[in-house]
Amino acid sequence: MNEQHTAARPIWISAGEASGDMHGAALMRGFAAAGARREFTGMGGPAMLAEGFDAEFGSHEVSLVGFTEVFAHLPRIVGLLGRVYKRLKQVRPSAVVLVDAPDFNFLVARMARRLGIPAYYYISPQVWAWRKGRVNFLRDYVRKVLCILPFEQEFYRSHGAHADYVGHPLLDEIPLDRLDAMQPEPKRIGILPGSRRREVATLLPLFGQAAGMLYARDPELRFTLVRAPGMDEALLRQHLPPELPVEIVGPAERYLHMRRCRLLLAASGTVTLETALIGTPTVVAYIVSPLTYALGRMLIDIPFFSLPNLIMGRQVIPELLQAEATPERMVAEAEPWLRDEAAYAAVKADLAGLREKCGAPGAAGRAAGIILEDLRSLGR
Repeated sequence: MNEQHTAARPIWISAGEASGDMHGAALMRGFAAAGARREFTGMGGPAMLAEGFDAEFGSHEVSLVGFTEVFAHLPRIVGLLGRVYKRLKQVRPSAVVLVDAPDFNFLVARMARRLGIPAYYYISPQVWAWRKGRVNFLRDYVRKVLCILPFEQEFYRSHGAHADYVGHPLLDEIPLDRLDAMQPEPKRIGILPGSRRREVATLLPLFGQAAGMLYARDPELRFTLVRAPGMDEALLRQHLPPELPVEIVGPAERYLHMRRCRLLLAASGTVTLETALIGTPTVVAYIVSPLTYALGRMLIDIPFFSLPNLIMGRQVIPELLQAEATPERMVAEAEPWLRDEAAYAAVKADLAGLREKCGAPGAAGRAAGIILEDLRSLGR
């Protein structure tokens, strides 16, 4: 088979779930910006379809593939994997790019290896946190791991895997220039209670009590709660003190509302990296069931549970987990940022340093460029 024909083969992107679909679409734009005249096929969703993706499979087909759900859906998953292998064998793409969804994409990586197709991993699994043995799989089955967190590259390389740091995709989503021009309101506190009903029911009453205590000490304070998509406002208000002056806003302009606040009370998750990049000091809290916590202590080996602290390698924002997540502790951590300008300036400087560590926008474009360069070295 001649090189010209090989070069014309499509790139197979395997993106599971809605978030993977969005990252896959950004990756396709990155390939286009790099001047790659390639067709893209594989597994994707509406965001990728809008970029011209020729979908063989829908990203929603792996939305149920997870730690607890896999056995219930095993027959469907086995059938899906069989169909994916058959199409990979027929299409023989020039490369397979795996986006997130490790429970599914590790199996796709095995198929690619069996068929002699180079595989690349973008939005890699957090193997540095738990099930670290998976790094050996990535070393053996993936040509390059494209990391989005600055400390990941060294972790992968220390285990013999080929890894490049491309930056975090959030830097392309957050309008930082616009936000940097805004001055936070000195008397406004934000509340980010999470996106799942369980965590909202657990954490919002505690955030509400903490806000009430701060308001009792300073009646000039005002509060903004950012509602997650699909979360009912009436349900949220049930968990808040009725006397608290709080506005509930939708998710569409959430970054502007985060920046508008002097500080935030937030549930743990990706949102803590968003708030850190925006530059708004945040008190992070999280509570899980005792069983989940016990299992986590056994399986997860990381010094912090919030991404800003992991990236910085030290605690720059307070973390309150389990029994520590009390209204009193939240107030104790938040109040110095309201009263002490030196303490506030110090945490703001830390957050500025974190943003610098995360690099510049353009993660997907850099990932696409690295993949294309490696494919050229392979004559593909």
